[in-house]
Amino acid sequence: MKAQDIAPLPPARTRIKICGLTREEDVDAAVAAGADAIGFVLYAPSPRAVTPARAAQLAKRLPPFVTPVLLCVNETATNVIAASALVAGATIQFHGDESPEDCLAATGQGARPYLRAARIPLGDGAARFDLVKYANDYSHAQAILLDAHVDGYGGGGKAFNWSLLPPSVSSHLVLSGGLTPANVTDGILQVRPRCKTLSVDVSSGVEATDPNSPDGQPLKGIKDAGKIERFIAAVRAADAQLAKNPHEFLSAT
Repeated sequence: MKAQDIAPLPPARTRIKICGLTREEDVDAAVAAGADAIGFVLYAPSPRAVTPARAAQLAKRLPPFVTPVLLCVNETATNVIAASALVAGATIQFHGDESPEDCLAATGQGARPYLRAARIPLGDGAARFDLVKYANDYSHAQAILLDAHVDGYGGGGKAFNWSLLPPSVSSHLVLSGGLTPANVTDGILQVRPRCKTLSVDVSSGVEATDPNSPDGQPLKGIKDAGKIERFIAAVRAADAQLAKNPHEFLSAT
């Protein structure tokens, strides 16, 4: 087969989730910038946590075709189902130690779509994480979300080593953990060729900076509209590069 006979890949369309929202103005800013999904954290110990009722209130601001996502950590199936009933069209994101059976029980045997977070070790440990097996174990999930493994739950604003992921995973993936407007383009270029489709998920990387913090710590749960806009622009820049020459990045992974 000649090179010119190989059908080109369809243009990449990286979908974007902005997570950890707690305020109306941040929901509106994310939607205006072009986010595809908005995440609400229902894990009470998190500094970004909201109640299911508050999540429902914020989700009512979403226009059609922007998906609300409810992030749960080791919650009972009964509570997940109850929270889901308050937010029409919500996707569930399981971010704790939930088994495949737990995920199915809390989503009506998969009737409601869900994401399953995989906690990827930092450093060289990423190479030892069997993502292919993990994705197979959670084959009912709409996608596997890749986050850094840190103490507690959530990525802690840390990025794992994307280059150590398997070269081919027959699943939809969501890249998360330490993403910012500065590094998301590179993350997409490295990970997109390895999977069916790629989405990205950002929280701390688009938060406002605490003016009283000497090292510029984020104000957890408070988003910066300008950072959201820059993040989405960086995602679209990666999409443009992939659409222009996709085989360049396929051969590099």
